[in-house]
Amino acid sequence: MNGGDAAVDVVVVTYQPGATLETFLDTLAQATKQPVAVVLADNGSTDGSPQAQADRGRGALLPTGANLGYGGAANRGACLGRGEWLVVANPDVTWTSESLDELLAAGHRHPRAGALGPMIVSPDGSLYPSARALPSLGRGIGHAAFGWIWPTNPWTRAYRQEREAPAERETGWLSGSCLLLRRAAFEAVGGFDDGYFMFFEDLDLCERLAAAGWSSVYVPSARIVHEGGASWRSSPDAMVKAHHDSAWRYVSQRYSSAGHLPLRGVLWCGLQARYLLSKVVRRVGEGATTTRQAPSKT
Repeated sequence: MNGGDAAVDVVVVTYQPGATLETFLDTLAQATKQPVAVVLADNGSTDGSPQAQADRGRGALLPTGANLGYGGAANRGACLGRGEWLVVANPDVTWTSESLDELLAAGHRHPRAGALGPMIVSPDGSLYPSARALPSLGRGIGHAAFGWIWPTNPWTRAYRQEREAPAERETGWLSGSCLLLRRAAFEAVGGFDDGYFMFFEDLDLCERLAAAGWSSVYVPSARIVHEGGASWRSSPDAMVKAHHDSAWRYVSQRYSSAGHLPLRGVLWCGLQARYLLSKVVRRVGEGATTTRQAPSKT
């Protein structure tokens, strides 16, 4: 699992991953028949789990030297490999049989795909909306304002493409919790913007890939289970703060001209109000929930 000439480099971004990392590596072995090289890009774990797995020869440990966030650590890890394909994933992912091979096969079917993402299922069997439209101003505001209290509102449903059947298709962007990236495309756009500590780095990456002529492809024949929240469950307030900070970075970059100054002011005030409300009403920070069940695996 540590071949230097592997065609697939797998970067796992770790921060106190605990037992989830061992499960990730155990199930990765059944997800592909291809040789892979694993890098554990560690943001300062003190629980010993990344070191323990590295000592067992299950990955190359790369201490980042600080908590760089998700995109920054992924960029560091990606630099260690030269494979045609790059996987970036959270450690709290469980791979299903041949799921990575399904993603690789889709990559060959779609030669202009820069990013490919699997179907993501939560441990309770619900289907996570991991393939989404790029957020227009209207969809973004509607989703942020109403998603937490009215999950089925039309803006959230359009943004999360919830009316779409889980079929292989091009989409606006894909969840960064597990991504297969074509290295040529990833490097052409400079990788992740490491100015995002957590959240929105995947949206930003897919949007820049699209601008450079690459597509993002949803591949539901590949299925993973994602626990979610393993790295920040002990500090949810910091997670909510990071989410709002990243939202502001995203919208301020997209509406950066002098003519957009009044709009930026409105958006900043709106995000600050939402963040302050999240301190009183926890559901605001948790966002829109989903009850849609994943289809049975055939």
